[in-house]
Amino acid sequence: MNKTELLNRSAKDPEERMVLARALDRLERTQRRSCPCATQFLSPAQRSALELLLAGCGHPRHLFHGGFEGAERTVCVFLPDWQEPEEWDAGDELAAVEAAFPPEARLTHRDLLGGLMGIGLTREKVGDILVGSAAAQIVCAREAAPIILSQFEQAGRYRLKRKEIPLSGLVPAPAEVELVRDTVATLRLDAVLACGLCLARGKAADLVTGGRVSLNHRECLKPDRAVEQGDVLTCRGMGKCVLKRVGDRSRKGRIIIEIERYV
Repeated sequence: MNKTELLNRSAKDPEERMVLARALDRLERTQRRSCPCATQFLSPAQRSALELLLAGCGHPRHLFHGGFEGAERTVCVFLPDWQEPEEWDAGDELAAVEAAFPPEARLTHRDLLGGLMGIGLTREKVGDILVGSAAAQIVCAREAAPIILSQFEQAGRYRLKRKEIPLSGLVPAPAEVELVRDTVATLRLDAVLACGLCLARGKAADLVTGGRVSLNHRECLKPDRAVEQGDVLTCRGMGKCVLKRVGDRSRKGRIIIEIERYV
């Protein structure tokens, strides 16, 4: 399969196609120069698309990293044959900046991201933003760190005190999840989504056909699509859940499932 065919199969729109094309360029650079190369930051949907594309390329050596375990936004690092994943230094590509603000500011993720865009940074240069009560920790591309340190002086109307911190100093808040135990007649997308979001199955099906639901970060319009243990279900405007466990059948023949719903 050539490059054009890979992009046609993996990209859902022109914007995603451009992201994937740039990633392929980085892969080719690694193969040509025998040195590690990283993409810019990818959203979960873009990462999912890239994983599909890399499967079509024969699974070249790579890893995803966002500065800390469990990061939502990650870069993809392509590795040469001589380098093992544990030998790659995340600090070569990524940096972290802490921006302190008055506790009464109550700044949000949106406030901070808006401020970063206001100094000219694009979204692909910024990873996760971990917001606390009096400071935010910002993961960014290594080349973006000096810009943040020198120019990111305020968010909203509040002044910020910036300093670079090691990636090991990042402190992500634990995800708040609620465990839901239920049963379904079949592991259809609409049935599992209905359990995870406490909806009627018909309502869940309407959300799927209406284009509001993603399965493993890819839009899915088929309510009868089969889901599996570990799959991530996201409904725009309503939240996210993960099918954590598919158990045995109940006495009535229904499938016992456990879902983590993010709250």
